[in-house]
Amino acid sequence: MSDDEEANRLSARAARYLRVGTNVGAVAARVAGSRLLGYDLDREKNAAELAQALGGLKGPIMKAAQLLSTIPEALPPEYARELAQLQSAAPPMGPAFVRRRMQAELGPDWQSRFKSFELASTASASLGQVHRAVAHDGRALAVKLQYPDMQSAVEADVTQLKVVFAIHARMDPAVETGEILKEISARLREELDYGLEARHTALYRLIFRDDPLIRVPDVVPELSTRRLLTMTWLEGRRLLDYKTAPIEDRNQIARAMFRAWWFPFSHYGVIHGDPHLGNYTIFEEGGRPAGINLLDYGCMRTFAPKFVGGVVDLYRGLLEGDQARIVHAYETWGFVGLSKELIDVLNIWARFIYGPLLDDRVRSIAEGTTPGEYGRREAFTVHKALKEKGPVRVPREFVFMDRAAIGLGGVFLHLDARLNYFEIFNETIEDFDLERVGAKQRAVFNEAGVPLPEGVEAST
Repeated sequence: MSDDEEANRLSARAARYLRVGTNVGAVAARVAGSRLLGYDLDREKNAAELAQALGGLKGPIMKAAQLLSTIPEALPPEYARELAQLQSAAPPMGPAFVRRRMQAELGPDWQSRFKSFELASTASASLGQVHRAVAHDGRALAVKLQYPDMQSAVEADVTQLKVVFAIHARMDPAVETGEILKEISARLREELDYGLEARHTALYRLIFRDDPLIRVPDVVPELSTRRLLTMTWLEGRRLLDYKTAPIEDRNQIARAMFRAWWFPFSHYGVIHGDPHLGNYTIFEEGGRPAGINLLDYGCMRTFAPKFVGGVVDLYRGLLEGDQARIVHAYETWGFVGLSKELIDVLNIWARFIYGPLLDDRVRSIAEGTTPGEYGRREAFTVHKALKEKGPVRVPREFVFMDRAAIGLGGVFLHLDARLNYFEIFNETIEDFDLERVGAKQRAVFNEAGVPLPEGVEAST
């Protein structure tokens, strides 16, 4: 691709952001006018128009839009349904532009630092694209290269997100979204820092260093920068390739997925916040699936041990019918001013999320639903109840916890796995102890160079 063509692409993206901002603003103005003049709004039509406007960005906001579609009443259901269908992948950079981007990150002799480097990308995502390469020592590499000027793109997307929430605020919301906006904005900005992602990758290598079910790539620091991340390539097949595999194979993959998410959270206070199907591949041993490769560490969330304790308390409170423990769990998470009625509403969602973990039998994650509809019915029930009893302010930490749980459930539905989730969850939290979690978190976070969660001191 010529320099002129690349320049035209950048100009087109700038124009697209301007056009999208105008279109989103038009939807917002129409909503405001409907409230002011007292006429009914066609939500279905406006939701479709908003999705169409945002769909032109093909960037970070798509990840945010899809995330919002999983949180009960974070957006009106018509909007959530439309936004859930959007795709986040951006168009790939051409070879000429890749050369310039690599030179900007590694210098004019960048190609000599690899034995070989494929200019055509193998995968693209919301912030960058991945190229295959080979190191001089023969290692296969995955080179993740950030698109140009993504910081401006993210800030533009955060601005659009504020408009989306402003639209919602004019629709008699049942959920106050101020903390949700702060959380999503912070995570989007974090994803720009590939140096932080490298440290998160190192963190998971430490956590799973002796685990036969989970493989984590090695970071190659001498070939990495803040906007370039080079890792060892992990060979594997797509998870969806196993949808028709024998049940034993599908269950093996599901066990690995469950452990990859719940073990780091319950033992170290960290989750992989984006269980997207493209973030995992399956490795085989003896021709059978043996475990999963965790490939992407851009969307991570760390938690203070007391938040982890709240998750365990809520589980045990629901399991034992202990109302005081349930209330304590919500308060630990940061919910305030909860009436008995609001707690009952929150418990509808909690029993949905925890349901398979409370049921001591072999079962699927949910009956009679599809991955795309997972949680929709329960979210609608919560939406109706919060309209009457709310609004409720959702704590920041809850956002990605909720997103990851829904995403993980969707993966289990894709696999049609049948496991005793009660049994494997209780094995995971066996002998749970807050002080032990805190000590392990400080040790492994410090070793990986990952900042401790807010409010957690480096030593006690």
